Amino acid sequence: MRIVLVGSTGIVGSAVAAELGKRHDIVAVGRTSGSFHVDIAEPNSVDELFDNIGGFDALICTAGAVHYAPLDQFTNEQFEIGLRGKLMGQVNLTVRGLKHIRDNGSFTLTSGLTNEDPIRQGSSSALVNGALEGFVRNAAIELGRGVRINLVSPTLVQESVHLYGEYFPGTVSMPVSEVALGYAKSVEGGQTGRVYRMGWVKDG
Repeated sequence: MRIVLVGSTGIVGSAVAAELGKRHDIVAVGRTSGSFHVDIAEPNSVDELFDNIGGFDALICTAGAVHYAPLDQFTNEQFEIGLRGKLMGQVNLTVRGLKHIRDNGSFTLTSGLTNEDPIRQGSSSALVNGALEGFVRNAAIELGRGVRINLVSPTLVQESVHLYGEYFPGTVSMPVSEVALGYAKSVEGGQTGRVYRMGWVKDG
């Protein structure tokens, strides 16, 4: 398969590339690195990316930023970081990628645990992750042509503890190589509309 991997040089993206690159052709995409560049928050940039790449069999996104801050200090501009980047960026990749993905292809997006396991300063992250889950479940019944879509929701990965561990007290981390298996399941399996919670279990 020809797999477009957006966020290919990040901690999670690099692990996904290492896992799926054993068996497939990885098209590396990043904001400033990789074979192709894109700003997923800008629809025109996404359109240009797909025009340059052409047809593909699967798309994975492990990119998208959110802002962490106390809720009473949040500004609209800070909420927009997550809404335009992680949320609408991944929606843009899906909707605009539909014209280029081949029949029976797949989209795999990325969320996180904060919408089910809240943390201090995580309101924007929770908002975005919850919206992504709803989008994926509904998009799964509308894509057509046998195209599938799933969402990977990883816990804190061990390789990121030094960066984000203070936001997730008491959270058990997971090797990023194991998180990458969720992306492999989405791309190489047959399921659609699923949320793969890697390293954590939904309450209830």
